[in-house]
Amino acid sequence: MTLDFVKMSGAGNDFILLDNRDGQISLTREQVAQLCHRQFGIGADGLMLLVPCASGRADWAWTFYNSDGSDAEMCGNGARCFARYAQRVTGWQKPSLSFESLAGIISATFQGDRVTIRLTNPQGLRLNEPVPTRAGLLQISSLNTGVPHAVVYVPDADQAMVQQLGAEIRYHDHFKPRGTNVNFVQVKGPNFIRVRTYERGVEGETLACGTGVTASALVSARIHGFTSPVRVQVQGGDELAISFTEANGQFDQVDLNGPATFVFEGRIHV
Repeated sequence: MTLDFVKMSGAGNDFILLDNRDGQISLTREQVAQLCHRQFGIGADGLMLLVPCASGRADWAWTFYNSDGSDAEMCGNGARCFARYAQRVTGWQKPSLSFESLAGIISATFQGDRVTIRLTNPQGLRLNEPVPTRAGLLQISSLNTGVPHAVVYVPDADQAMVQQLGAEIRYHDHFKPRGTNVNFVQVKGPNFIRVRTYERGVEGETLACGTGVTASALVSARIHGFTSPVRVQVQGGDELAISFTEANGQFDQVDLNGPATFVFEGRIHV
């Protein structure tokens, strides 16, 4: 099978995008992992297929895979890239579009090479829970922003043990059975944080994680009194912005704004 693909980046979080509106592409988990492999494939943190929305509740739908071939409910940086990809390949002329994900309906608004996505309402906020780790007893907060995220505050993100401690927390009994993504957050100033993320399904650090920075910003609103919008510096060097409202103790109208850029396109045989 020969595939025409586009490679995109959302603040350093990179993805392979495929047009499957005709339903002819069917990939195994092993094939997805091969395509995402950085030495023997195209190389990416995830892979997305554009498909029609069967439910009729949105303009389009996606099928999203992590780089290991596992399914993922949501990806914030991927959502921005997917929206620009759908805009290009379908000739979409409207200033916004919506698509269906496993996490719900996601809407996107275009501003040049930046995209703002409206995320589904976050769920399951838990603050400062004591979790024993090899690094000692940590106060860890958690929130599901489409996928589960843990938030750990550190004094210096450069010194955070993202790979070692991230892997431990990702598989920790506290977060079983699904596991969690893990964000190491440094407060840089009022409404400004730096975030490094260990991503479940990638099983390592990525240069950015949209749902992760969103979880980190919202947890910071509760713990540190941050107000909307929150600026977030990611490992790839870009800056993302999270806007939100709060009503009756719940977060609402959560928006993630950031870049979504085309890197290259090509053809590959699998």
